Amino acid sequence: MPDYSYEKSAKEKGLKSVCGVDEAGRGPLAGPVCAAAVILPDDAVIEGLDDSKKLSEKKREALYDKIINTAVSYGIAFSDVEEIEEVNILGATYIAMCRAVEKLKVKPDYVLVDGNRYPPMLEIEGETVVKGDSKSMSIAAASILAKVTRDRLLLEYAKQYPEYGFEKHKGYGTKAHIEAIKKFGVTKIHRQSFLKKLI
Repeated sequence: MPDYSYEKSAKEKGLKSVCGVDEAGRGPLAGPVCAAAVILPDDAVIEGLDDSKKLSEKKREALYDKIINTAVSYGIAFSDVEEIEEVNILGATYIAMCRAVEKLKVKPDYVLVDGNRYPPMLEIEGETVVKGDSKSMSIAAASILAKVTRDRLLLEYAKQYPEYGFEKHKGYGTKAHIEAIKKFGVTKIHRQSFLKKLI
C-alpha cells in the first residue's frame, strides 16, 4: 500500500510542497495520453487509495471525488494523438506530465514521478519512483485522477464511434478492438504508428 515515505523524505530536506505525477494511456491504440499531478496535505487519509490498476472502476470513481476534495492542488492534462504521432508516446507522456504540473495552483518544490524516466523539460527538482503508484500516496492519487479522466473521455468517444466498443476496452488493443479496426477502419482518434503491424 502507498504511504508518505517519499513525501516525508523530501520534506526533511526542507522542501515544502511535494507533488506526485502519473499518467494513464501509454499503451492503447487510440485516444490521448493523460497525466495528473497532485499535492496532498501532510498525512491526509484517503481510505482505499492504491494503484489505480488494482482498483475497480467504481472504486476509482469514488476515490476521484475524495482526492479532488482533499488535495491542496491538482492538475490534469492530455497530450493528443497528433502529438503522440509527432513526438512518440514517451515524448507525449512528458508533455502531458509537464502540463499537469503547470496547472497546479500551488507550485511544487519537488516532484515524484511514477516510473524510471523524469520528464527532461520539467524544471523542478524531483525523482522517479518505479511502481510509484503503489508506494507514494501522491503518485497513487495522480494515477486515479489520470485513469478516471481518460476513461471518461473514452466513454465520450464510444458515443461518437459506437462500432468500436471504446466503453469496454478504453482504446487498448483487445481482440474485439482489433477486429473492429479491421472491419470499420481507422478513426481520427487512433494512433497510426501503433497500428502499423495491424494494417
